[in-house]
Amino acid sequence: MSAPEHDNDHGHDHTDPPSDIALRVKALESLLVEKGLVDRAALDLLIDTYETRVGPRRGAAVVARAWRDEKFKEWLKHDGSAAIEAAFGWHGRQGEQIVAVENTDAVHNLVVCTLCSCYPWTVLGLPPVWYKSAPYRSRAVSDPRSILAEFGTTLPEEVEIRVWDSTSEMRYLVIPRRPDGTGGWTEADLAGLVTRNSMIGVEPARTPAG
Repeated sequence: MSAPEHDNDHGHDHTDPPSDIALRVKALESLLVEKGLVDRAALDLLIDTYETRVGPRRGAAVVARAWRDEKFKEWLKHDGSAAIEAAFGWHGRQGEQIVAVENTDAVHNLVVCTLCSCYPWTVLGLPPVWYKSAPYRSRAVSDPRSILAEFGTTLPEEVEIRVWDSTSEMRYLVIPRRPDGTGGWTEADLAGLVTRNSMIGVEPARTPAG
């Protein structure tokens, strides 16, 4: 079974032709625009909203608040949706029931959706391509260590890996471990270390040097 396709530049040839599904989507989009059924500007705005403004930056702000505020972190783990809505005012589409799980020295959490691609859009934006792929969805459950290794995340054998299966009723957000050397950092600075992949659990948060 092939490895998941990562959303970064490592090992990717940008001269490769688009995939068959990408071509089909582009053709469908062009047809809908041509017939006046879809406004291209509105479509671009919707995509930008979920990729940037509603996307991982929101989740990064939530994690940064949890790193700095222990009471908020405990509330977040107890009732993720309520804590996020009360602190940031974010709620709604695909964010109705967010469960936050925390990585520690002893436990590492990994999120998958084995049935489809359920995902907390409210705080993570659009799901990456590899998250929706069959190889990731099957191997994250059957062999999570190998999946993590493919993202460059190697954990000691004594660290327990817990795999959480998202559903339409329950979507998971990983609170990655806070990097060393960030004492006294502001929430804004800390948020810059939090990536979408770290909130899915396939990678750690960035280090200050990185």
